[in-house]
Amino acid sequence: MEALKKASVHLSKHVLLAVSALFFSFPFIWMILGIFKTNKEIWQQPYKLLPYNFDFYRVIESIANLSFGRYILNSLFVGIVGSFLMILAAALFSYVIVFMKGKYTKWLFVLVLTTYMLPGAVTYVPSFVILARMGLLDTLAGLMLSNLASVFAVFYLRQSFLKMSYEYFEAALIDGASHLSILRHVVFPLNKSAFYTLFILTLVQQYNNYMWPSIILRSNENFLVSQALRQFFIQGGAYGRNWSEIMLASTIVIVPLIIVFAIGQKRLITGIAQDSGIK
Repeated sequence: MEALKKASVHLSKHVLLAVSALFFSFPFIWMILGIFKTNKEIWQQPYKLLPYNFDFYRVIESIANLSFGRYILNSLFVGIVGSFLMILAAALFSYVIVFMKGKYTKWLFVLVLTTYMLPGAVTYVPSFVILARMGLLDTLAGLMLSNLASVFAVFYLRQSFLKMSYEYFEAALIDGASHLSILRHVVFPLNKSAFYTLFILTLVQQYNNYMWPSIILRSNENFLVSQALRQFFIQGGAYGRNWSEIMLASTIVIVPLIIVFAIGQKRLITGIAQDSGIK
């Protein structure tokens, strides 16, 4: 009887997870199936989920005509390099306020944290003026530089660093390690899961960023995928001229993020087990 009860609970959990997965993945399924549909099929009533014909040859031709490769590379470059630089800056700042405690470090963190309550749009004008004076408008370097400071990253890493035993830091200092060595060889290995999770979240955010890049990037060759997708959507002055190609472009845009998540989902969800002993 007990075994039957456990089996029923186990089965119920899997059914619930399967239904939830189907519910959340339905928009992606609808988008992928829309690639093979004509405009008439997409708007027909009553609506049919499956297309009349899976024309893979037409889809391959459409992929060749989209030319989204440069935009994806731009977004991946900004996402990967920008996330790395942002995390590096946040790690240095978090290290100072956690391990190099001074008279004003606590209030410095409070001051930084209060800026998190400001709307992001408030920073657009001063950031635009600063980048203009530095000659970095319409450049990917300027975009990454303007995203270098992240209050969320500082807060996230600080909370992770506070969970460490302070004895690790003291032992490294006694051994004569520099602060950069401690950050690299002690703090980073003990907080790998936090760094990895923050990198994934930041990569997704910067890859999908639209508003701020649309303000400072003007050249077509510097566009990110979000801007390129909008440009493709309204080309010719018409919204949604060919919905199957719009679905295809949207699918191509999200594929890199799906690959990144598929590779790192284990670390992202479960984290990395850490040793609790002091050697």
